[in-house]
Parts: sequence; structure tokens; C-alpha cells
Amino acid sequence: MSALPPRLRRSLTWDQGKQMALHTEITAALGMPAYFCDKASPWQRPSNENTNGLLRQYFPKGSDLRAHAPDDLAAAAAELNARPRKTLGWDTPAGRLGL
Repeated sequence: MSALPPRLRRSLTWDQGKQMALHTEITAALGMPAYFCDKASPWQRPSNENTNGLLRQYFPKGSDLRAHAPDDLAAAAAELNARPRKTLGWDTPAGRLGL
């Protein structure tokens, strides 16, 4: 995350999943505060929910991503990062990050 512009490294907002069990170590290493959304409150993380919907165009819900080659995952990420978003004024995520 150190490669991200400072304005994008001000804080993290995470879900309540078990994958965040080491959040204190992660936030300490990154030097960013972490905020947790309330359980079953997807409106508190709209960008994440939107991205999940876009990812499901490539990988159906419940897909085991280990079944896909790393190149396939990277190709999907590249396509999504090059896709214009209304919330970005029709800019792309890659464009906003200067990639």
C-alpha cells in the first residue's frame, strides 16, 4: 500500500470477516487507522459492494479463486481498473491512481 498516493492512505474501512483477525498488526505496519463496518450493513462500504458486483461478472459468488490462474486474476483486475466509473466522474480507477 505504500505505493498508493498519501491521500488514499488516510484510513481503511473493513468488513467484520475473520480475515481481519490481525487488524492491529496490519494497521500498525501501515500507520493507518482502521474502521469496521457494522455487520450486515453493506451501505457502509458502497465501493466495496460495487466492486464485488463487478467481480462477479468474472467470478460467480462462491467461486474458489485458487481454481483460476494468476494471469486470469490479473487480467480481470486490469479490465476493472480500466473501466470508467460514474463515482469517479467517468474516470477510471487506474487513471485516478496515475497508472
